[in-house]
Formats: sequence, C-alpha cells, structure tokens
Amino acid sequence: MKKRLLYSFSCFALAALLSSCGGNKGGASSKTGIPYADKNNKTYSSFAVASKYKRAPGPGLIPIEGGVLVVGGSAIEVAGVEPNIYNYKRQVTVPSFYMDETEVSNTDWLEYLHWIRTSYPEDREYYYNELPDTLVWRRALSYNEPYVDNYLRHPAYRDYPVVGVSWEQASRFCEWRTSQANEYILRQKGILTDYKTLAASNKTGGGNTTTGATAAARPDKPFNTDAYLNGQYDDKGKNAPKDYNAKAGASVGAAGGRGGNATPTRNATLEDGVIMQPYRLPTEAEWEYAALGLIGNTEYENISQNKIYPWNGLGVSSAAKKTRGLVQANFKRAPGDYMGVGGSLNDKADLTAPVQYYAPNDFGLYNMAGNVNEWVNDVYRTGTFTDAEAFNPYRGNQFQDKQLADAANGKIALDKYGKPIKENAYSGKKLTWAEKQALAKRADSISKSPDPKAMVTSYQADERGYRDRQNKLLNEEGVSLVNDKSRVYKGGSWNDMAYWLNPATRRFLQQDEASAEVGFRCAMTMLGAPEISTAGKRNFKQVKAKPFNPKR
Repeated sequence: MKKRLLYSFSCFALAALLSSCGGNKGGASSKTGIPYADKNNKTYSSFAVASKYKRAPGPGLIPIEGGVLVVGGSAIEVAGVEPNIYNYKRQVTVPSFYMDETEVSNTDWLEYLHWIRTSYPEDREYYYNELPDTLVWRRALSYNEPYVDNYLRHPAYRDYPVVGVSWEQASRFCEWRTSQANEYILRQKGILTDYKTLAASNKTGGGNTTTGATAAARPDKPFNTDAYLNGQYDDKGKNAPKDYNAKAGASVGAAGGRGGNATPTRNATLEDGVIMQPYRLPTEAEWEYAALGLIGNTEYENISQNKIYPWNGLGVSSAAKKTRGLVQANFKRAPGDYMGVGGSLNDKADLTAPVQYYAPNDFGLYNMAGNVNEWVNDVYRTGTFTDAEAFNPYRGNQFQDKQLADAANGKIALDKYGKPIKENAYSGKKLTWAEKQALAKRADSISKSPDPKAMVTSYQADERGYRDRQNKLLNEEGVSLVNDKSRVYKGGSWNDMAYWLNPATRRFLQQDEASAEVGFRCAMTMLGAPEISTAGKRNFKQVKAKPFNPKR
C-alpha cells in the first residue's frame, strides 16, 4: 500500500502548543504604527500579540488535510436497496481537521473513570453514569459472561477498543479530555501552578516559599477550559502571561515574582494560542473522508485509483509479500466465521483486536474498517446529504449558549463539577447591548413561559431536523424509526460482513444506547490555513508588511 503520511507525530506532540504566549517582541501595528506590548516595551501600548504560535495536534491526534469528497462515492451497490437511503452520491468539501490515530481503548476509559473516582470520591452517581454497559456482551444463547466481567478491566484487553459506551458518554469523554489536555499544557508551561509546586504544596499542606502559592488559594474544583477562559478558575503559575492592562498598584499575586515593580499576571486567553480546540466526535463527512484516505492515490488533483475500503483493491486480502492472503481488517468473513481456521487464524481476532493492529490507511489511521463501528456526531436522516451544505456538511446543530450567573460581570453558571451550564441560544445574531441586558433579566421567564413579545422567541436553536424532507425508515405500524436522538455510526465491526467495511455505509442507534460492536474515536477542528505541509509545493510568496517608521 502506498503511504503518503503528512506528518509524523508522537502521542504527545505538544511542542507547538507549549510555545510562548508572550507579546510580539519588536512588533508593531501595521495600521496605527503603535508598537505592541512586551516585557521590553510598556510605554506605547498595552495591546500584546502572540508571536510564537505554531499549529500542532493535541495528544493522540493526526492531521487530516481536507479537500473534495464524493460522499457515498465508494459505496457498493446492493440489489434491492434504494440508493438514496445508504449511498446518495454528492460532491462536498471537508475542511482540514485532526483525528485520533486509533479508537479509544479500555485503558483510556479506565483513566477517565480513575479521574472521576479520585476527583469526586463521594459521588457514586457520577462514576456509575460513566461506566460502560458491560452487559452488551450478554447473549441468551452464547457463553459471553467472561467478557462481561473482564473485557473492560483485565490487562489482557487494555489496548482493545472500549465498547458499551453510548454516544452521550463518548461526548462527555471528549469534554473531559479537552480540559485534561489543556490543564497539562498550562501546568507544563507554568501558566498554571506547575506539577512540582503542586506536589510540594500537597505534601506540606501549605505554601511554597518561592511562589507563595497555597493549596487553599487554588480552586477547589478540577480544571475546566471554559471556566478558565472566562476567568473563573484562578490559578496563576510562575510563567502566567503578563497583564499589561493592569492599573498601577494592582495586586501582583503569587506568580508576579518578587519585588513591588513586577508586572501583574493574568489567565491565558484564546489570543495567546496555547489553549487547544475542544476534542469532539467527528462529523459523518469527516469520518468518511478520513477512512477512505484517497490522499495516497492523489497527485496534482488527479486521483489515480478509487477505493471501496480504506485500502487499495477490490478485495479484503493483503497483497503485500509478508502478509499476503491475510484479511486487512477484523470482521466476519462468513456466517459463523469470526477468525479463520485453528492453526492458521486469518484476522488474528475472535471478537475485537488491539486498536493499533493491521496496517493504517494512507492518513495513518488504524482500524477505519472493522474491529468496532464508531460513533460520529451527526443525527441520522436518510436524506442528510441531499439537504446538507456542500462545505463541511453536518446534521445535528443544537445551538446553545453558556448560561449566565452574573450578567453584569459576565460570569457564567457552573454546575457542581465546575462545568458550564448550557441553555438553548436565544438569538442567531449579535444582540444590541440593550437587548442583551433585557434578555439577561428575563431569561428565566422566557425559558419557563415564552413571551410572544420577546425579541428572540422566534429563533430556532435546534436545527437537527432542518430541511428534513424525507425519512423512509418506518416500522411495521408505519411509525418512523428515526428521531432527533438517532445518531450515526460507521465502519463495520468484528460482527459485520465485509459490506459494512465500506466508508460510505451508515447506520444509526439511539444516543443513549450502547453495543458491543460500537466504539469511537475523537476529532478536533483545525484552525487557520488548510494546507498542512508546504514542502515541495508551489506557493505564492507571502510578503510581510514593513513596520511603520514615524521618523521618516
């Protein structure tokens, strides 16, 4: 298989995200000529610009350079199946993004459970709600009880994909992972209290003579990215960004250093470029694009060979010399044949296989066919790709805002775990200041008893059913099998025939249900230019603006 990997990243390729968030040393505005603030320039301006930002994926992710995709274009035509239901073909564009190299494993989920148990030792409900449903292995006429007891926790399955996880649980895992990864970055850089100081403080139970940070002074709830960005998580380390906007005589705090002339510090912001984008489930279009992996067959916009599966060729067997004849994914070859013949096991797996097994596709992603199906973010509709936008198509938008606890000071409401409380968005456009203040005052009354005279009651925040003109999946009574909680999963599993390994196939399950055949992997939005690697490619020369010289 021809490989054309865009990058080679380790699991913790954080160098770019750990870059400095200081001011633009020596830089100046190209429109006003005023120099930007930094430690050497506090005279002209308090406006600082990040100068050392360099894009990189978060832990476990691989960059996927986007482009044109014919959704459903790789689908196998099946007699008797209406094309519009499973494989409607339409050309769309998928922007560049990041995706997990592997499916989320049992070890990854056990780390999540460990965090819950140690962070909230008395909250048994929280821990219970995030436990996978291990009973998905149970069958009336199959002896699967050993998997019920062992599959999640036993070391024999530590690198196997987690299953029994609902779409809702997977989404909450993404939220937790976002805050954990961001906290690690900020503590490693010393923007938050660094781990060494934390350990010393926890041992003594008191302050550290160098920084003055105390365990009591830090927040009593775990780190949350949204709360931190809104200034509601106050923990500043020795390398916290300088606050050039602070008024003279402002409190320096623990991270300000020694001496009365030290510059006060602040929380990092999005403008500093050190906070990662949220982990999330991939959209259906992103997943299909990444699974197909046509970048290995593309040169100068010409696709030399299309694919039915994430590998080249019409069949499922490997043509490589060392693995010739072995099937290239974990799936059911025929009814009752899950792993081949004893003494010559073909796919080397009876149920699931390790998440980093078989050859990766041309993007470097493992198990994009077989092993377990994978949740994607989309709400299921039979006609999604006839109706969705041609750029970054997605069905499932339910627009929400962070609920305000103190409108006057911009404080958001946090739940008992320190996470923002969400509510349906009240408007699809920026409100005037007067409208925003009026809305804040009567938000409760609008949510409980909609006021027909309110300026925002006509806004539709839930777009899951937008342009939902067809839904042909009905039960015997003629009732629709699909609703706004039906979520797409893709990819085929250890219990599926080869047809479902095709990236264009799609099925659905209710978002609060789980299966022994469904797992997931995370994705992340890529910001900025879509091109990942410019080496050896033709490009227009980018000319930097010349700094303004007031003395000329």
